[in-house]
Amino acid sequence: MVAIPGKAKPTPWLRAGKFLREVRAELRKVAWPNRKELITYTIVVLVTITIVAAFIGVVDLVVSELLAFLGRIGR
Repeated sequence: MVAIPGKAKPTPWLRAGKFLREVRAELRKVAWPNRKELITYTIVVLVTITIVAAFIGVVDLVVSELLAFLGRIGR
């Protein structure tokens, strides 16, 4: 915001109102997915999360067993 001499700074309420109007205008420009796309995207996300969680679980199990093994042979 550029300060204009002789003009008061807008109040927080005016700035909040302007922000919300701009947000609403931007949301009108969004290309919202239809129902079929939304279901497809949701399934893709859930499958991806499941695969990543399984991978991290397996890596965690392998590393913890390896550390336990190293701890046993180190005694």
